Parts: sequence; structure tokens; C-alpha cells
Amino acid sequence: MWSSGSSTVKSLPLKKRLCFLLKLVCLVISVLIFCEFVVYLVVIFQCQWPEVKGVAHTGKNETSSSVLKAMILADTHLLGEIKGHWLDKLRREWQMERSFQTALWLLQPDIVFILGDVFDEGKWSLPKAWEDDVRRFWKMFKCPVSTELVVVVGNHDIGFHYETTAYKVNRFEKVFNFTSGKLITRKGINFVLVNSVAMQGDGCALCRSAEAKLVALSHKLNCSQQKPNHSNRRCSDVEKLPASEPILLQHYPLYRKSDAECSGEDSAPPEEKNIPFKEKYDVLSQEASQKLLWWFHPRLILSGHTHSACEVLHAGKIPEISVPSFSWRNRNNPSFIMGSITPTDFSLQKCFLPYESRVCAIYCAAGALLVILVLAHFQLLTPPFYFAQRLISKHKAV
Repeated sequence: MWSSGSSTVKSLPLKKRLCFLLKLVCLVISVLIFCEFVVYLVVIFQCQWPEVKGVAHTGKNETSSSVLKAMILADTHLLGEIKGHWLDKLRREWQMERSFQTALWLLQPDIVFILGDVFDEGKWSLPKAWEDDVRRFWKMFKCPVSTELVVVVGNHDIGFHYETTAYKVNRFEKVFNFTSGKLITRKGINFVLVNSVAMQGDGCALCRSAEAKLVALSHKLNCSQQKPNHSNRRCSDVEKLPASEPILLQHYPLYRKSDAECSGEDSAPPEEKNIPFKEKYDVLSQEASQKLLWWFHPRLILSGHTHSACEVLHAGKIPEISVPSFSWRNRNNPSFIMGSITPTDFSLQKCFLPYESRVCAIYCAAGALLVILVLAHFQLLTPPFYFAQRLISKHKAV
């Protein structure tokens, strides 16, 4: 069989072989372009900004000026030099870069929030490795002038509480202009950025500083909203902010027992949902959670850390959304949140990225097709009935 096949190959004209080779190259390039570029366009193009009830029926110009379009993602976990294999690093960072840049181009958000764990090894990376990670981050998550990027700190960026040092905190704050308790106001909407790693309540220097800043922010916001327990005399020297209930942005979720009540295709796997969460490690402590709710009375809380989606209600009325990981290293179906926000209302919509399993299936199918085409072209495929006939002949001869 193989000798006759070899003679067939040799007998093919050179021009015909080159033409066939060119077709194969075109097939391979087409599959690569689709899986590495086009698939992100196809999937993200289906995502649309949600409408806010109050402006759903207003004109286009009014809507665009009054609604803040916010893109929220979490846990990018850029791999470092210690635990990150170069091939894994190359693949994951390419996937996130293409997804992020495609989303920016198609959706054009006003602001992007990343809810911590930007890096995977920030908690122990040396200065040179840190600089390399930062350089790659700015390349991947580069934003146009029209889009603001805001980054919140996570435990992998500066370490868990027992690993955190002033040096790690300062270098993160220097790169991302982040402080352990920060308020930003955009289009009349107040966002409070919380360093949840510092919410340990053990009186450490970082914890005292972070809580003092949060208490000051709470006072300023409550004065602006004219809360009953804040008299005019106490608020006389306080800078007034828009009277809008704040949105909390942090890495750790507020306290919940587990993910047992979470649902959806991107929630935790069934075998993990009933595992109890550890306070100050998986979620904030009950005490810290109550403090944040009491200080700010937020209308929405956005968090990350668990790598899975979850929606819970605190005090029966305050929603918290846990945003899944943006990295394919952590899940097969990454996603991000699209938020249309006004000073009095908000509407959220999830945008899924391409499923990695589907992309792998396309590559496998294309590879199988390529092999079949090559064998068929060189007449190396034996029809099934010929193959069966030869088996029968051999059996009779024996």
C-alpha cells in the first residue's frame, strides 16, 4: 500500500503539489485568524449596554451624557517569573489582551474598573520582575484617552494580610494611583475604592490608616446626602459631594457563608459551592462587612476574588455582585460586567468571552480535516470496503 502511495506522490506534477500546498497554508492561516482574532469580535459584538429605566426612553444625546458606561472585570492574574510557564503566560496574556482591546473598540466604555489580583505574583515578586509585570500590564490593558482605567488592589498584588509590607503597598499605589481608601466621582456618581486586604481589624498600621480614610469618606458622603445623624454644624466645613449613594468597589466579597446560594453558568462548580468560606481569607469578616455597610449604605457592591459569579443581597436590599475571573487560566468561560449607571439608578449586563473549549474544538476539527485532505490528495486513504476485503483475504489465507 505505502509503496504504491509513494509512487503516486512522486508522479504528481510539481505545479499541482504547490497549488495544493498553498491551499493548505490558506486553510491554516484562516483558522488561526478566526481563532485568534475574529472569534473575539464575533462573541463580544453580541454584547449590548443595558438600559437604565429612567433614561430608557430619552433621546440618544441625553442618554450618552447622563449615563456612565462602566466595564468591570476582576482577577486577571498576570503570571510571573516564578510560577508562570512561558507558554502558558504567552497564551493567557494574548487571550486577555485581544478580549480587552476588542471590548474597548466595540463597546467604548467611559471607565474600566479592575477589582484586584491584577498580578499573580505581586505578593513576592522582586523589583525587576515587578517592573516587567507592570510593563506587560500596560501593554495589554492600554486604554484610549476617552476611557479611564481604575485598578483596585488585591491580595495577590500586595500579599495576604500577614505578607503585606509598606514597600509592596507603596509600589502598587505608585503605579496605579490607588490609596487604601479612595473616592472617585464621575458624572455625579460616587465610587468608593476599598483596600479589602487592610480590613482585618487587628489594629495594624495599614489597617488603622485604611479605616481612618474610610471613616472620613463616610462622613463626607453622609454630609453630602444630609443623613439625619449628621447635623449642619458637623458638616459645615465638609466638602460637598453629589448626593448619590455610593458604589463600593473591592477585591474581597463581603461576608457570606459559602457560594451555596449562587447560580448561573459561571458560578462555582457544584462540588465547591457548599465549602464554607474562611473569614479574612475567602471573604471579609462579619465585623468588617458590617462596618462597610454601616459607614456607606451603598446601593451596590462589586467584588472579585472567588473567580466565580455570585449575586447576594445584604440586609435584604443591598446587592453585591462577585465578578468572575477575566483569565482563561481560572475558568473556561471568563466574562466581565457592563454597567450603565446614573446617580440614582444602575443596570448591569454580563458579557461572556469565547469559551476556550470551543476554540480548542475548532483547532482539533481543523487539524483532523487537514490530515484527511492530505491523505486524500495523495491517495493514501484506502476505501473501507477494500480494507475489509484485505482483512478477509488474509484470514482465509491463514
